[in-house]
Amino acid sequence: MFKLKPVLFCCLSLFASSVLAKSASVDINIDAQHPGAVLNKNIYGQFMEHLGRGIYEGIWVGKNSSIPNKDGFRLDVLQALKELKVPLLRWPGGCFADEYHWRDGIGPRDQRPRTVNSNWGGVIEDNAFGTHEFFEFAELLGAETYVNGNLGTGSPKEMVDWLNYMTSDADTTLVRERKKNGRDKPFKVDYFAIGNESWGCGGNMTPDYYADLYKQYSAFLKAPADNMPKFIASGGTNEQTDWTQTLSDKIKPSWSLRMDAISHHYYTIPTNNWETKGSATGFPKEQWFSALQQTLRIEDFIKQNVAILDKNDPDKKVGFYVDEWGTWYDVDKGTNPGFLYQQNTLRDAIIAGLNIHIFNRYAERVQMTNIAQMVNVLQAMILTDKEKMILTPTYYAFKMHIPFQDATYLPVSLSNIPQYKSGDASIPALSASAAKAQDGNTYISLVNTQLEGAIEVTLDQVKQAKGQLLTSDKMDQHNTFAQPHNIQPSDYSAKVKNGKAVISVPAKSLMVLNLGKI
Repeated sequence: MFKLKPVLFCCLSLFASSVLAKSASVDINIDAQHPGAVLNKNIYGQFMEHLGRGIYEGIWVGKNSSIPNKDGFRLDVLQALKELKVPLLRWPGGCFADEYHWRDGIGPRDQRPRTVNSNWGGVIEDNAFGTHEFFEFAELLGAETYVNGNLGTGSPKEMVDWLNYMTSDADTTLVRERKKNGRDKPFKVDYFAIGNESWGCGGNMTPDYYADLYKQYSAFLKAPADNMPKFIASGGTNEQTDWTQTLSDKIKPSWSLRMDAISHHYYTIPTNNWETKGSATGFPKEQWFSALQQTLRIEDFIKQNVAILDKNDPDKKVGFYVDEWGTWYDVDKGTNPGFLYQQNTLRDAIIAGLNIHIFNRYAERVQMTNIAQMVNVLQAMILTDKEKMILTPTYYAFKMHIPFQDATYLPVSLSNIPQYKSGDASIPALSASAAKAQDGNTYISLVNTQLEGAIEVTLDQVKQAKGQLLTSDKMDQHNTFAQPHNIQPSDYSAKVKNGKAVISVPAKSLMVLNLGKI
């Protein structure tokens, strides 16, 4: 543990712009004397579901594909994800999880059953990517694993058998079967969820009914002590708090009943209308603002649920995992509506930065989040088109925040926060988050939400001020297969004189700076 030094004072002054009522001066204090929780690396977790081209083509192309691959995994995507230092993978869903029968995805691929993916596009699922492929992929990335069990159409025995197949090393018929299928040692299962979105696609259940099912199923889910996963209960969505209330009331973790976390889902929809969500590109300025305004609502939802847990679980044994989050727009024209394929722009990177800042503030409970989804679906890191691949602005946002993985949170306070206004509504024009990384350096992440107007930041008591900046003149700037480098981070540095640096944070930008060992 590094010895923390006195409070770091950072002063900001802002130039007037058309979206600010008047010029303003803002102080940012980074309190190094009172560090917060460790920012669990799994806050930067990813989500991969059998949905559209999220797995097939996006990750798995098969050993005989003309696309360069390693044992069926496409090499370009694999390399890009390695560089992203993906800490955690969630699979197989999502809604798909509660119709997924694990035995369909083991054994010789040419003998696996062909089923219909009734949730996503009604396409044929050939089950070429199953349990063994998932763990092999996670091991190639060095990522932890999160498996979502089938509560909706499964049974306690099916779920128990799957967990035993994955984790056991006893000389049982299931373990012999796993070894016959090519895996001698047990798989490492770090997290295991009992159901998904049980309030909706996972069974249209009530919180009370689900809580009773959770207790029933979890009573039989056992694994070796050195390979026991953390168990996750399916929680609510949006403003719902009744799931957290009921689960934390009815399920008291003990030696015979484990509930290590409750999940929560929230998607950012610019229009706040599921029927017409808004476009990923070519959107009006009003939807830049509304998308950011909608994404910031997640903080209230987290705060309300955490308050319930603080009351019902004062020893903080139960985490609050936002295991699905991200932007959701109308699908790109000409694509299968069931594939949820959408472009990814600078706006998405800004939204990612804002969410990361919020998750960091609640890291004591929010120990995992999973953006939806990793490749080709919703707010993806990567888009592919057959042999072509591009990295998205969200990919770069996550890559810029790698130093925050397992860093120690440093509280940030802002005074006189300027407001970015649209009509009668307003949101903060500036967002910030800071942490002391494992390398001993302090990092600060800054987001300027405005479409116009740079923010000048004066940092005091710093050793250096260098990092990366992601921005563009166009609010919907994005990478295409014809022009894959339209938007990517640029290096940024400022001179430091007598411990002071002046930073200009451009409009609609995300910046992560290394301030040195303070």
